[in-house]
Amino acid sequence: MNKLSIFGIVLMGTAITVGCSDGDAPVSWDIGEPTAADYPEDYYAGGLLGTTSVNTATAYEQPTKAVENAGMMTAFNEGEYLFEKDYNTNTDGAFHGLGPVYVRRGCLYCHPGYGHGARQTSYKADNHRNGYLLVIYDKTTNAYIRSVAGMPQTGAVKPFKAPIDEDKITIAWNSYTDEWGNKFDDGETYSLIYPEVKIPYSAYYAPVVVARNGADVELNEAQYNSEIGILLESTIGIYGTGLTDAIPDDSITQQWVKESTYYNSIGRTDALNPAMWNQSSNTWNSYYSNSLQGDGTKYVRRYTYALSRGPLMDAAGANAIWNITNVTRSDRRYHYLDLAGKYYATKSSQDPEVQAGFTDYINVIDPNKAHPEWHTGNLEKDIYTYLTSKSLDAEMTDAQYKNLMIWHRGLAVPAARNTTTADFKAGKALFTQIGCASCHRPSWQTGDDHIQDPAKFFVSDSDMPRYPHQKIWPYTDFVQHRLWMKNDIRTGWCRTTPLWGRGLAAKCSSGEERLHDCRARNVMEAIMWHGCRSEGGTSDAYNSVVKFRALTKQQRDQIIYFIESI
Repeated sequence: MNKLSIFGIVLMGTAITVGCSDGDAPVSWDIGEPTAADYPEDYYAGGLLGTTSVNTATAYEQPTKAVENAGMMTAFNEGEYLFEKDYNTNTDGAFHGLGPVYVRRGCLYCHPGYGHGARQTSYKADNHRNGYLLVIYDKTTNAYIRSVAGMPQTGAVKPFKAPIDEDKITIAWNSYTDEWGNKFDDGETYSLIYPEVKIPYSAYYAPVVVARNGADVELNEAQYNSEIGILLESTIGIYGTGLTDAIPDDSITQQWVKESTYYNSIGRTDALNPAMWNQSSNTWNSYYSNSLQGDGTKYVRRYTYALSRGPLMDAAGANAIWNITNVTRSDRRYHYLDLAGKYYATKSSQDPEVQAGFTDYINVIDPNKAHPEWHTGNLEKDIYTYLTSKSLDAEMTDAQYKNLMIWHRGLAVPAARNTTTADFKAGKALFTQIGCASCHRPSWQTGDDHIQDPAKFFVSDSDMPRYPHQKIWPYTDFVQHRLWMKNDIRTGWCRTTPLWGRGLAAKCSSGEERLHDCRARNVMEAIMWHGCRSEGGTSDAYNSVVKFRALTKQQRDQIIYFIESI
């Protein structure tokens, strides 16, 4: 990496000269004084402890000032190394343990430049910039099917076979015309597209099984074709997640209360996801907890589109370094397989080709036969026992995992750009006036930032870089809303995605597209997708889009300029 050797905010109100590790010419800039009129507070998107003034190709990769203050730069760099390299089938070394099935070989496939995945026209696990995860669900219940993993796998290590044959997956991009004919009253036009994904019944290795009325039900091909939905969800940027982790649970709860109270006042009693929130009592219906590795303590949900995760230490990154590659660690000594935990193992154990190669495979994995239950000679039993084992050897060390999470929590947010320009100021005012800031809440205040880990792996504040009492500008309310788009996200409910730093995506070789499946190729398209109406309902942002359409072209461009600058 061509990475600067000094990061973020070091001195206030002085010009900083930064040397490059590979001998490039030094870079200089004036980062400004946060109280000065020409450097407004929202320039410091991640606060004084979490903002980097680097706005080059490595803008998303910088450590925060908190990492430096804590003396964690070596750990940060080692964690970054674990993020950047592919895992393999070796039995030792820093990157061993891939498989037996996997989603990706490493993290950069999904997070190019440490940012978002990019729009794809085909599904290949080894395609760089493919941040897509397949969403395969029962349309009658909205639940994931039981016979593949929640993040379905299309890769496998021999002799095992992929749960889904990715060569049979197709992605078509269809045109969409909105109620305004994709045209503004002043003549400016735009285009909209959305994905349609197809996976034939024959692509599945194990039977297709869903849960209904408390029982698992195997579907035939006709049932599968009519009853199973398939969608795409792409990764989002990982920079700044440590800062959003530092927001107190109570503050996020207060935001839900505020929005719930407003919606109740206008008679919209179904405006918030009832799976998460009770609008009648203004209380949570669902918390995040971990009773498997942790003690079941309840935390407010804040991460992923589906709000499936709570604190960062047990959120998407902590999960992905295990289940995307299937690399075990001391607190997760089992394979990530289908949701039922048995259909892939059963199919594999009875597969003659898997049986033919299993002895050689397991002798490499366990040469000293430390697990005699995998070597009984009954191949069907041995394969099933191995795949469903809860006592696998840890392939990632505790120190490696800790360093990875120091890196993850230590990634800075790029400073906002163009903040002193007239177009930025005008765009910012219009962004609020037309209602965008209602969901894309501009700023939050972090709390004392005591480290919380539902899995109880990290128990001390000294384990991680911390961001107490910082004003940060992520532009999200951490609430789920509905846009009612064509081929929308599963369940229709989607957490508001942070906007900070996205304008640097092209520089950072990250995916420039927006929205959960990368359907919006630019900011204009993302805005217009917020203006959908269907038989099911009207987008929560519909009125804002109507107001956006009423602006002059110059004003519309100013809003886009602002969004690209924050």
